[in-house]
Amino acid sequence: MAVVNGCNIPEDLLYDVDAEANAFTWAKDNGDGTFTIGLTSVATAMAGRLVAYTPKKVGKSVERRKSVATIESGKWVGPVPSPLSGEIVEINESLKGNPALVNDDPYGQGWIAKIKPSNPEEVNQLLKGQSAIDALTKVINEKGIKCG
Repeated sequence: MAVVNGCNIPEDLLYDVDAEANAFTWAKDNGDGTFTIGLTSVATAMAGRLVAYTPKKVGKSVERRKSVATIESGKWVGPVPSPLSGEIVEINESLKGNPALVNDDPYGQGWIAKIKPSNPEEVNQLLKGQSAIDALTKVINEKGIKCG
C-alpha cells in the first residue's frame, strides 16, 4: 500500500480521481458482477469527521459521477460520486449509526455502497496501480492534504 502524507492508497483497488468533478472514490470488483465503492482517505481528509450518511435507495440507478449517497461533516455536506454507472444493490447500513466508519476505515468497514455496473466499459476509465497513486499524490500535494 502506498502512503502519501499519511493518506493510504491501496494498490489493489480502482480509482476515480478528478479534482474538477470532486471525485475521489474507489471501486473493488467483488467477482460476482458487483463493485463495492467508497471514499478514498484523501476524500475523507478533505471532508472531515463524518456525522451523517444518507444513501440512495437499493434498486436506484445512478450515472457515473452522480451521487450514490450524501455525507455530512462538521464543515461539509455533499454527494459521494459513484465511480461507475449502475444499479445500487446494497448500502452500508452500519454507516447510518456510525458514519465516522468512513473516516476510520475508508477501504474496509467504511464502504459506501455496492453497485451492479450498467456500462462495464467504464471500468476501463478508472485508474489503478501507479497511475492512481500518481493522480492522488498530485491532489494531495496541490491541496496540502494530510491524513491521519
